[in-house]
Amino acid sequence: MSRKIAWVLIAIVIAALAAAYIFLGLRPSVKPDSLGEIHLPPGFSIDVFAENLGGSEISYPGPNPGPRMMLVKNNVLYVTVPNLGKVVALPYSNDYRKANDTIIFIDKLNNPHGIDYYDGWFYIAEENRIIRVKSKNNDLQADIGSMEVLIDKLPTGGHFTRTVKIHNNSLYLSIGSSCNVCYEQDELRAAIIKCTAEGKDCMVFAKGLRNAVDFVFHPVTGKMYATDNGRDQLGEDLPPDEINIIEDGKNYGWPICYGKNIHDTDFDKNVYVRNPCMEPYETPSFVDLQAHSAPLGLVFYYGNIFPQEYRGNLFVAFHGSWNRKVPTGYKIVRIDMNDLSVKDFATGWLQGTNVLGRPVGIIVADDGSLFVSDDNAGKIYRISYQSS
Repeated sequence: MSRKIAWVLIAIVIAALAAAYIFLGLRPSVKPDSLGEIHLPPGFSIDVFAENLGGSEISYPGPNPGPRMMLVKNNVLYVTVPNLGKVVALPYSNDYRKANDTIIFIDKLNNPHGIDYYDGWFYIAEENRIIRVKSKNNDLQADIGSMEVLIDKLPTGGHFTRTVKIHNNSLYLSIGSSCNVCYEQDELRAAIIKCTAEGKDCMVFAKGLRNAVDFVFHPVTGKMYATDNGRDQLGEDLPPDEINIIEDGKNYGWPICYGKNIHDTDFDKNVYVRNPCMEPYETPSFVDLQAHSAPLGLVFYYGNIFPQEYRGNLFVAFHGSWNRKVPTGYKIVRIDMNDLSVKDFATGWLQGTNVLGRPVGIIVADDGSLFVSDDNAGKIYRISYQSS
């Protein structure tokens, strides 16, 4: 090979890498030796609770190959790993510091994402169906013979994550859109569905939610709150990502509206006598978040070990941007429910152009600490507080 051809090939490779970084959001993933890069408020600490749960050497758009949603039950953390098609059980001791083992609870599933527990059953949301299964003799393995398919033939493709929660004997299921921005032909898409706990009598509970990856019920009021990821291709700072209060029968705007009743005229070219995004036609966001932050997991904090100022705060995991010149997200924020201010809580998973991790799920452990999943680094973190 001549020197000239070699230089041409090198130039092509460099150009391809640059294009992947700019247009595809691909960034190198670095696994740090410690968590010293993660910054928390004084008194807080972060440790690795479990690792080697998938992960990737590259950070890219959408779900990465590691752990996603979590469930705590009887000193065991259950975690879904969609890319590996399984749910793992991570038992731990009373000090909560480290998982004692990694046990496959159930495998051979189709992109399992959401998980919940109710009345003796583990509910698991796969891309194409909802199943429930009991544990085998109350140990850490599923009793496959007990498995029931509650909802089958869900729409697939597009945003493939499915999140399931049981509340007041009803099953709630979030299904994202099939596209970036479009009019859906299937009413189940870009919506939250409500069914009986047995998966019967399903109906659309709320719509206009482009990709509500996670939702939670307030432990005091019972209201449902959900994250929602805004569309792409409207620039660096539009549209905002959102936190929404989800109510029965409400429309949250997508694909023609976003944020505080803003009309997406880039997509919807129709001419209206009045703003089509105004109530009662569409419901505005509860809290607007920085565009392209990709808010995923969320949880209200009513534990006993964090300082009083954190009580009642809403913690939100930002998976991080892929389509922004200046990256954003890759952190955990807290929302003060008194004034709705959004404050950084845990930062540092993005170091320059290198990705150290991407937070996904976040839940409160029985001892009041936080468990955080990271699908890029393939780890579960535990965030705790120790007063001086």
